[in-house]
Amino acid sequence: MNFNRITVEPDKLEGKPTLRGLRITVESVVRLVAAGWTFEEILADYPDLERADITQALEYAAAATNVHFYPLREPA
Repeated sequence: MNFNRITVEPDKLEGKPTLRGLRITVESVVRLVAAGWTFEEILADYPDLERADITQALEYAAAATNVHFYPLREPA
């Protein structure tokens, strides 16, 4: 997968993955989506972002967690 919108700069935001070199971390965007923010709300509050940035942040986060798969057990 090509993450051309994700940048990592050791001297910026402690080297956390950001979007296109902006001071907006992938983590921040993923947390906003998890909190129920719509793409439109995020774009309104962060006018430097583009819709494709949000999508790629989610794709990057999903890829970062793709280490192991542990099936959930049925409740007792």
